[in-house]
Amino acid sequence: MKSVSSVDDDPERSTTLPSWVPDGVDITVPNIARAYDFMLGGYHNFAADRKYAEQAEQILPGTMESVYAHRAFLGRIVRWLVNAGIRQFLDIGSGIPTVGNVHEIAEQAKPGVRVMYVDIDPVVVAHTRAILAGNSLAGVLQADLRRPRDILEHPDLKGLLDFSQPIAVLLLAVLHVVADADDPYGIVAQLRDAIVDGSYIAISHATWVAELAEAFESVLRLSKQTSTPGLFRSREEVTRLFAGLDIIEPGLVPVTDWHPDPHEGAHKNWPGLLGGVGRKPG
Repeated sequence: MKSVSSVDDDPERSTTLPSWVPDGVDITVPNIARAYDFMLGGYHNFAADRKYAEQAEQILPGTMESVYAHRAFLGRIVRWLVNAGIRQFLDIGSGIPTVGNVHEIAEQAKPGVRVMYVDIDPVVVAHTRAILAGNSLAGVLQADLRRPRDILEHPDLKGLLDFSQPIAVLLLAVLHVVADADDPYGIVAQLRDAIVDGSYIAISHATWVAELAEAFESVLRLSKQTSTPGLFRSREEVTRLFAGLDIIEPGLVPVTDWHPDPHEGAHKNWPGLLGGVGRKPG
């Protein structure tokens, strides 16, 4: 355990960081993945992350509900893809594995599915690595989506996933922290070109809602406090991310509307978060 300044709201108190926190992590800077973990009821987060999540909810009521809705969307995506014959997943921007991890959902749907997680955050990677210890069907890499070649050429990825067979690439709630200057369209194109015909790419992305423009502007300003500031893109811009892919029905829709499952419980419609799945034709 490493002694540091308190991660609680009272900076005068002192405590210790849990062993899963890698050296060099600045816990005073809010982190989107850890705030997401807090909203899902996880415990891999700190005071700055909790404050950020609570402020986002105050500015835009329903933010926390949207996180649960997105997690349910992830589960439906994975089950749908397994039913479509996919046996390999590349989850980039995977986040802290709080509940309903991809490998767990896939394993329940079809034993033997292989999953590689990728995230830039060392806390995410450290905790995921601990969870996956001894699991030969799943792995994790610390890498930056903005450099897709580093991911695609990593020997651990090549050792786990077979790129001669169909793969599902998950880019869920991650491309809206990739700036236009980093060419998100080129990033997705590189990933698309690396997978064989019959593979899939799933994307979810924050988008503008005109009647919530003032609140959205406030959320954008708030996100600048984090290590990965976000942005919103229009429906047309998000649709462009699927270039070269056939978008599966029902198309690019609010995540609550993508193959809703009446058995999982209803979630408030969240038009500011779009999701869809594209298939590489052939």
